[in-house]
Amino acid sequence: MSKSIEELKSLTTQIRRDILRMVHAVNSGHPGGSLGCTEYFTALYGKVMNYQLPFTMEGKGEDLFFLSNGHISPVFYSTLARFGFFPVAELATFRKLNTRLQGHPTTHDNLPGVRIASGSLGQGLSVAVGAALAKKMDGDGSLVYTLHGDGELQEGQIWEALMFAAHNKVDNLIATIDYNNRQIDGDTDDVLSLGDLHAKLEAFGWKVLNEKNGNDLETVISILDRAKLETGNGKPIAIILHTEMGFGVDYMMGTHAWHGKAPNDEQLDTAFKQLYLEATEDY
Repeated sequence: MSKSIEELKSLTTQIRRDILRMVHAVNSGHPGGSLGCTEYFTALYGKVMNYQLPFTMEGKGEDLFFLSNGHISPVFYSTLARFGFFPVAELATFRKLNTRLQGHPTTHDNLPGVRIASGSLGQGLSVAVGAALAKKMDGDGSLVYTLHGDGELQEGQIWEALMFAAHNKVDNLIATIDYNNRQIDGDTDDVLSLGDLHAKLEAFGWKVLNEKNGNDLETVISILDRAKLETGNGKPIAIILHTEMGFGVDYMMGTHAWHGKAPNDEQLDTAFKQLYLEATEDY
């Protein structure tokens, strides 16, 4: 059943609670980027992407999603569970022994919704380009979506894939860049600046869309819908989505410190008070 915007907004808060609960339980994981991308995932799975359940790895006749910056697995896992790919209770096994919910997504345990192992940064776009070309060869009009970190764009393989996709007119591909300007070692501008990213992507032959308000659900739905309208025109589409790392938790925002650090008991309690829901569905 399709959810209303208000239901999806409540779900973003629930997903953020899941993220924090998961990383807190094992004192390990990546909450910052996960919190910042929650609207993107909720928009993608709640309104934009055409997918079918039960999950099949082939995904014929449906849209595909590939998470390239796999360290933000908490938001990915929570989204998949909340949209019915696997039981919500399984979130309690995150990063534990023999779990299907590894710190970085893997495929060997057949977790529904996960199509590639993603931990080594820079590889997801190459995989997505191949999947998009396969859909074209099969006469499948469905789309392929990817998500990337801005720090990930410091990997050379990304730029090879960008060049290849444009040359081969892979116009059934929508790649979104989580542009929060932060990575594990600090601000991306300080570590290795991306410069004028919009101009660079355009120079590589991509149609580029910019969205400054990446933590507003309706805005994210709108930019993804706009990107869909740009498909089929001979160019792959890139969305530069400006988000805030740690969004929703005040002490996690404005810093890279929570890229890969879990909150303690007191910090978790503070965060939950900020992410209040009248009727929570915490696992």
